[in-house]
Amino acid sequence: MSGLRVLVTNTALDARAGSELYVRDLTTALLARGHTPIAYSPVLGEVAREIRVATVPVVDDLAALGSPPDVIHGHHCLETLTALLRFPGVPAISMCHGWLPWQEVPPRSPRIRRYVAVDDTCRDRLVLEHGIPQDRVRVLRNFVDLDRFRPRGPLPARPTRALVFSNAAAEHTHLAAVREACAHAGITVDVAGSATGRVAQAPEDVLTTYDLVFAKGRAALEALAVGAAVVLCDAVGAGPLVTDADFDRLRALNFGIRALSTPVTAAHLARELARYDAADTARVSLRVRREAGRDVVVDELIAIYHDAIAEQAAAAQPDLVVEARAAADTLRALWGVFQQTEAATRHHWTHAFDDERARLCADTAALRSELERQTSAGITLRHELDGERVRVAALTAHLAEAHGQLARMGDEFARVREELAILNASTTVRLRDRILSTPGVRSIARFGLRVAKGV
Repeated sequence: MSGLRVLVTNTALDARAGSELYVRDLTTALLARGHTPIAYSPVLGEVAREIRVATVPVVDDLAALGSPPDVIHGHHCLETLTALLRFPGVPAISMCHGWLPWQEVPPRSPRIRRYVAVDDTCRDRLVLEHGIPQDRVRVLRNFVDLDRFRPRGPLPARPTRALVFSNAAAEHTHLAAVREACAHAGITVDVAGSATGRVAQAPEDVLTTYDLVFAKGRAALEALAVGAAVVLCDAVGAGPLVTDADFDRLRALNFGIRALSTPVTAAHLARELARYDAADTARVSLRVRREAGRDVVVDELIAIYHDAIAEQAAAAQPDLVVEARAAADTLRALWGVFQQTEAATRHHWTHAFDDERARLCADTAALRSELERQTSAGITLRHELDGERVRVAALTAHLAEAHGQLARMGDEFARVREELAILNASTTVRLRDRILSTPGVRSIARFGLRVAKGV
């Protein structure tokens, strides 16, 4: 082994999400520079397999490490604390990727030599909510693997294809508003994200086929890197179309939650779509490729690792009591966060339950009204059917009477035919026929007939 042994922790390495993919890109870059990264998470999955395919060791149990790391790169509180307790004396850095998740609460330990935030929002969380001294916090903005995310061709004058690139994208979050705004602009919409079950396994190939992308955070940065126009949008809110004039401010916020300050509505998104400018987006993409590449950030992280190792080596003998108390403080802070999270969750679900109950009551009332309407219609129909049944019975009686009359007429016709037969067979008829057959008599009869008619 050569270079530094860097243990990178994360709460999970299964779904394709922000910090999971950060771990993948960081560890593969460290490996390419001759270091020995190890990825640790108690939850392994698809991303863990991808990291291991790149020949980076991946473990879900720190007892599997035959030698301690030189430095711990900690993502997420519990996993970082676990690594600190497992490897006494090893220095660490702690990285914060988010404003809301409880997992991003900074762990406490005298061996954490630097805290790193991916944007100004996370820096404020570390300094202003958790008391981390500002001189121990560095901001290293998110990066893009530019070798993976290659630039697309020039954008059209008007966008025709859009992608909603978010694991939270669903019809009940922000997807419906995006569809409505794009429909008015004549733009077709596709979705990539775990909520819809359409995860982009190779987003670097997918993004190049779209003119416009609705995304936030890392996903927005990747879309900009390939040259797509980006409207900041996610389940928590919406922001602006990313322009060259606004790029510095939005990147300092990691295109994240502070930039998503507007409710997601079709009207807001339509206004941002109207600002689409292919030439301006091309300038933004060039800036991303010039300023947000992976190599610069990884080089800075390696320098921070060396600083942490040097500071730890120069420090006095570790005080196990101080470290234990710091760990206890972290657990106490987590307990407070858990209580707040539980209360917020209970509040959310109480309101959700009340809303659902109100909706069900309204649906029940509507169903009851519809049932009453259908019942009334059924009663009316039954009366109509009863009337029809009476009319059918009367018609049946008339038909039976007509049938009887036809039967009687048939009998009468048979009787007349029988009488005619008898008449034809009578003596008078035979005599008439014989007289008429006598020569000369027929002519006299015809002459008489003409005289009678006055001919």
